[in-house]
Formats: sequence, structure tokens, C-alpha cells
Amino acid sequence: MSKILLSANHVVQYFGERKILEFEKLNIYEGDHIGIVGENGAGKTTLLNILSGELIPDEGVVIREVPVSYFRQFQERAEQADPQKCRKLGLSGKLSREHFSGGEMTRFSLAAMNSDSLLTFADEPTANLDTDGVELCCQMLKQCSTLLIISHDRAVLNRLCSRIIEVKNGQLHFYTGNFAAYREQKEQEFRRQEFEYRQYRSEKSRLENAARQQSRASQNVRKAPGRMGNSEARLHRRAAGEKMEKLDSARKAILSRLEQMEVKEKPQKTATVRIDFSLTAPPANREIVTGSHITFGYGDHLIFEHASFSLPRGSKTALVGPNGAGKTTLMDLIWSGTPGIRLVPRAKIGYFRQDLKILDLNKTVLENVMETSVQSENTMRGILAGLLIRREDVFKKAGVLSGGERVKLAFAKLFGSPANLLLLDEPTNFLDMSAIEALQNMIKDYEGTILFVSHDRAFSDGCATRILRIEDRKLLSSDGNLTHWEKRQTESKSEKDMDQVLLDLRLAEVISRLSAPDCRNKEELEKEFERLVAQKNAR
Repeated sequence: MSKILLSANHVVQYFGERKILEFEKLNIYEGDHIGIVGENGAGKTTLLNILSGELIPDEGVVIREVPVSYFRQFQERAEQADPQKCRKLGLSGKLSREHFSGGEMTRFSLAAMNSDSLLTFADEPTANLDTDGVELCCQMLKQCSTLLIISHDRAVLNRLCSRIIEVKNGQLHFYTGNFAAYREQKEQEFRRQEFEYRQYRSEKSRLENAARQQSRASQNVRKAPGRMGNSEARLHRRAAGEKMEKLDSARKAILSRLEQMEVKEKPQKTATVRIDFSLTAPPANREIVTGSHITFGYGDHLIFEHASFSLPRGSKTALVGPNGAGKTTLMDLIWSGTPGIRLVPRAKIGYFRQDLKILDLNKTVLENVMETSVQSENTMRGILAGLLIRREDVFKKAGVLSGGERVKLAFAKLFGSPANLLLLDEPTNFLDMSAIEALQNMIKDYEGTILFVSHDRAFSDGCATRILRIEDRKLLSSDGNLTHWEKRQTESKSEKDMDQVLLDLRLAEVISRLSAPDCRNKEELEKEFERLVAQKNAR
């Protein structure tokens, strides 16, 4: 059996009067690669803080057999960063963070991480990273001997993890396999709960009907006829009493069985809510946004140079490019209406930014969404419920919500607003897995036009109908999602490689014929040779 590197027993943790964690036992074995998942506020980071020793639990004990290396974004000092890792992570060995983007700051934190530790904790290590950054991060984390990782990126969890711990209602629930296996097990649990609930309802209904029948039968036991003699009446009453006693005894036994039945709650699935998109007065134009020959930069640093693009009506476009390439800049340019970018007259923009300035923290959740909504209150409550803000939570002040809950509220406000063109900058940051999936479904069902930036590959692939790539200060579009584009690039490269092989073979054949003593058509072959060489040099 593998060595236990960490054990936690009888752990209880409160935040104020709220019990956020309570579990009996958790062992971390050498070689474990564990993904920690759960809704916002479930206690995932609290769990890591307790296991690392940064937080002493209110009850229980944690025993660490080896030191812990704990990755948290933006918390490492400059002198801790390894210059070689900085170069590998595309930071050119620089230790100055003054002009780093969010993705570059995450890369810097990764360069400062001690990957030689026997036990590594990582809290959202791929946040804000571009595709190349996520790849480099996964390569680094894959080399960790033992790993506990919090991530909302399903592709990362699938790639790195062999176990999943779900934090739910303060308890830890354990699953074998990666995130896809966890989801399959969760679906099986849901189907089993549905079956058990149907069985429970059926049996409960049967017993309740049986109890009612026994009660009616007891009431219907006939009294002795008036003309019956005393002796016969006594016999009748005795027989009736015995019968009623048996019926009452049977009814009580049924009621006892009803009381002893284990109550099964109906498993809940989020209801689908469809907004009335016609209320946003959507434009009918084929292209909603067009940009032509855009040149923009900061000082001497040029971001775009004669770049052009368009956003077709109803498209869900993923904006992709390396950290610092200008993704947020392009969204800002569209929002501000910079020269060269044209919106059709009826286009109305809704812009999701990390600062969440569209929220009024002094108003309730419901007041916030209804303030700008063109949808009904019932529809808005449905949208909020779809994003896991339910029941009495809609009456909370926005100021008391967690970061993830505020993000959900901002999305609900956008989807219910008059906007028919949405710009979403890193929409999945701070969202739990359930909320990410709910948002993904809302985007897929949304009838308007969306341009979004996300480094969550599973989310991006699940939403995008096309991509807009930033390359060499230009904007290049293609249909499908990023994975489709990468597949086409690989296939194209294979075709080019095969063409190169055929070209080399033909060139070798021409050279061989030119070298022959009895060469015929020499002039023709020399022209062919020159043509093939020119073709080879052009590749």
C-alpha cells in the first residue's frame, strides 16, 4: 500500500455560526492526483488551507508527514521565481511584474512554485492562462509527485486527476477516476435517487390506500339488528369487536410501517428557462459588428495593425490568442465604438467585466436584475435559479454575496437586459462547476450574438460556433471551436508533409536522370529541376 503523506481526522470548521466543513477522515496517499470540486462557498479553499496548516480547524487534527508546497495566485515573492522557469513560461526571465497581464501574473506564480515537493496543493493554477500557458501548467503539475488541485477547468481535471473529492453541504464525497468519471458516477447517483424516489412514492401511496381501506372497513362493521335477542346480540357485538380490533390492528401496523419508511427526497434538476429574445428588439442584419483596418496600440507597443473582423448575427465567437495579445483590448474597442468598428443601429451591447460595476451592492439580487430587465419577474427568477441563486437568496443584498455569487448575478442581469450583443471577458472565473455548466447552456440557448474570452477549454469548445484568432496583430476567423481548428491545422500539416515528401522524391528523380550519361531531354529536365527547386524554396 502507498505511504500516507497526510491524514485529517474529525475535522470541523465554522465561519461565524455557519458550519462550513465537517468530515471524519481524509487520507492523502503518495502518488495521489486529486481534484477538489464543489459550488462557490462550499469550502474548497478552506479545506486546502486546513490541510496545509494555514488554518487551524475548530475541531480535529491534521498530520502532515512531509512539507506542503502551496500554489496560490499572485502571492509569491519575486526572489522566489526561477529565471529558467520564467523563460519556459514565456516571461523572458523578467522578474518585474509591473506590466504583467493577469495571465502573465499566473505564469509568474507558476515560476515561483516548488515543483520538487512531495506534496503540492494548487488553487486555480490555470486561471487567466492562454492555451499555451495551460499546456505548460499541466506539464508542470503532472510531474508533481502528489497533487491536490482546485480547478473549474474540466479539461484540466480530466487530464491531471485520478480521484475527485466533492465538497458539498460541509461533507467530503469521494469518487474514483477523473472529472468525466466523476460526472458519470454523479449521473448514476441521480438515476438511482430517481428510482428510489419513485419506489418510495409508490410504496407510500400503496400503504396510505391500504390504511384508508382498513379504516373504512372498520367503520362499516355492522351493528347488531334491533330485533336480535340479547344472547345473539352479545355474540354479534363480540364478533364485530374482534373484527374491528383486527382491522384497527392492521391499520396501525400499516401506519407504523409508514412512519418507519425512510423518506426519499425528489432529486432536483434545474428547470430550463427560455427568455423572450424579441423583447430586446434584435437587429435583423447579417453582420452585427464589423471592424475594418483597425490599428491600435499603447505607446510604441502596437496591438493591432490594419486588422479586420466581423461578428455574424447569432454567432457565439471565442476570441483566442496568447496572454497580452489584445483580447480584452478588442472588447474595449468594440464597447467604446473606436473608429473603424461599426455596430448596426439596433445592436445593444451588454459587457461583462471582472470589475462587476453593473451591480448595485446596496440593492437586493431581485432589485438588481429587475432594474434593467425587459423580461418578467418570473423569467428573471428562473434565470437566477438556473445560475443556482434560489428562493430567499433573491432577497439578499448584493453586497453580502460571495465573489462567485456576484458573477452569477451579473450574468443574470445581462441575460435579462435589453442587450442583444454580449461581450464576456473571462466569464468562468470565480464560478463553480455547476454554474459554469449552467452558463454554458444559457449561452448555447441565447438567440443573440456573443463574443467571449475564456481559457476554460471545455467551456469554450462547448459554446463556440466560430473562433476569432489574434495572430501577428491581425484578426483571423474560422468556423467551429478551437479544438476543431487545431484538428484542421494538424491535418493540413500532415498533407503538407506528404506533399514535401513527394516533391523531394520528384526532385531526386530529376537529378538522377540529369546525371545519367545518356540523358535525353536535358534542357526540359533542367527547367523541371529549376521549377522544383523554386517550389521547394517557397515552402
